Amino acid sequence: MADEREAGDHDTTTESVNEDTNHDPHFEPIVSLPEQEVKTLEEDEEELFRMRAKLFRYASENDPPEWKERGTGDVKLLKHKERGTIRLLMRRDKTLKICANHYLTPSMELRPNVGSDRAWVWNAPADFADEEPKPELLAIRFLNKENAQKFKAKFEECKGKMKLNEDDDDEENPDKVAEKLEELSVKEDKKESTKEEECEKKEVTSEKTAEN
Repeated sequence: MADEREAGDHDTTTESVNEDTNHDPHFEPIVSLPEQEVKTLEEDEEELFRMRAKLFRYASENDPPEWKERGTGDVKLLKHKERGTIRLLMRRDKTLKICANHYLTPSMELRPNVGSDRAWVWNAPADFADEEPKPELLAIRFLNKENAQKFKAKFEECKGKMKLNEDDDDEENPDKVAEKLEELSVKEDKKESTKEEECEKKEVTSEKTAEN
């Protein structure tokens, strides 16, 4: 009998242990927050280029000035689907914090970094990485020379597209067209006034000759 009671007690203890192990309490949240879609402003853009790199900025405010690392991540060239503008965007790994964000212009020039065949340096007149635009001297370093050349080729190609866009805007901009028309009209008026003056001079000359 004693053995049966001990066995019964043992079975009860085992069942309680199993219940504790399988217990999975569920608590309803006090406040339910709706899911919100976070936009990066890249939804309206076409990705032309993407490659992993490391970015630096020249900290001219330091004494002495020095190159400081801004982050490692994917550098992208993005074209706006409607406006046709192209910008360079780079975010840090994991945090996705922006470390470079500026538009490409035809005047931008990639210069080789001294002592490296896989890095480039360029001036960005208005970089928005810190939300407020400010001029930056930036440098970017790739894994190897081949990747650096691919970036340069695409960078130059995009610069060419922006140059064409600027030329098209000049032709289609009504204000600039009006300015050109005004210039032409002014030139024509000057030509006409010059012709009238010449005619008057000839008439005066002929009258003096007739009097003599």
